[in-house]
Amino acid sequence: MAGHNKWSKIKRLKAVVDSKRGAVFSKFSKEITIATKLGGTNPDMNPRLRSAILAAKAQNMPNDNIDRAIKKGCGDLGGAIPDEALYEAYGPGGTAFLIEVVTDNRNRAAADLRVLLNKNHGTFADSGSVSYQFQRKGEILLPESTFDEDTATEVALECGADDVTSDGSDWIFYTAVENLFLVGTSLKDKGHEPRSQVLVYVADNNLLLTDIEIANQVVHLHEVLSEYDDTQNVYSNFDISDDIADNLG
Repeated sequence: MAGHNKWSKIKRLKAVVDSKRGAVFSKFSKEITIATKLGGTNPDMNPRLRSAILAAKAQNMPNDNIDRAIKKGCGDLGGAIPDEALYEAYGPGGTAFLIEVVTDNRNRAAADLRVLLNKNHGTFADSGSVSYQFQRKGEILLPESTFDEDTATEVALECGADDVTSDGSDWIFYTAVENLFLVGTSLKDKGHEPRSQVLVYVADNNLLLTDIEIANQVVHLHEVLSEYDDTQNVYSNFDISDDIADNLG
């Protein structure tokens, strides 16, 4: 059971605000399309597609949008099927970034990201020089009001999660990639409906930022990369001390 700080809660609240900007359905559609392309149209045989559909439905994405994304992924709608790519980068203060992209033009996406990084105190990193600092995991969110810390730990053990932590708003259950759906199903069977169930990258060790100028630069870079049209997710290894979290620009 790990703790949380102010930045963890701010980050989650920012994600909620971002999800209301209209881009959230587009990102879900791309994930469903990619999952279908790589693993087929049957959610029962394609864990990634199953998780993507559950995440989309949790955000009230219409079934028509989901069906259309699946059809695109298997080529039924014609046109180019996008590819996924993972880019690695360094940010201010020695921070590390992983940028998940879904695009129909890798060269354009790479060029665009290079410009964004160069303009915002970041640089591209060689393949493997950043990714080794992260692990691929399943992430399941439940409202923190669902239960107390002792119960959360007990439920995590019972359901097969590897770890549980809190960001001040949600309990975050981490799982092995192959166990994401099983743990999510176990939670549902116990009467706990996940708010989100997705695959993520989690940093092995977080870099605590205590300089407000560097912290503002890092947060701005994270936002700029996240807002790029082809970006699916941005992961980083930074954390921000409580002393400066409330004073971020």
